[in-house]
Amino acid sequence: MKPAATPDTITLHVPFRVVKRGGRKEVQLPDGAPVQRRTDNTLIKALARAFRWKRTLESGEFNTINELAEHEGIAPSYTTRVLRLTLLAPDIVAAILDGRQGPEVTLGRLLEPFPVEWEVQRLRVPL
Repeated sequence: MKPAATPDTITLHVPFRVVKRGGRKEVQLPDGAPVQRRTDNTLIKALARAFRWKRTLESGEFNTINELAEHEGIAPSYTTRVLRLTLLAPDIVAAILDGRQGPEVTLGRLLEPFPVEWEVQRLRVPL
């Protein structure tokens, strides 16, 4: 018996879409497809920076946000927005560190005003 001939061309159809996430393009699989999450280094660095800045303010190393901002060479308004990340619910912070946050969760979105109540945050931040 003769083996079956292998075709020269094989066509695969893979459903996906390209979305912008934090200024980058990302391939997104259809709903229901298993997704392997990756940590968002931009979010993680911002969280680390926020908690570091909070420690420096609490320790008295800097007396005001303006002093801290001047030392870091950034605008006080940006410093304030990043510091607000320390008010996120602990499970949201853990999800971001583990890469389990939804694709809608970007640094730009988290720097927008958000409620301080953790229950309300959980409704607004998709995990």
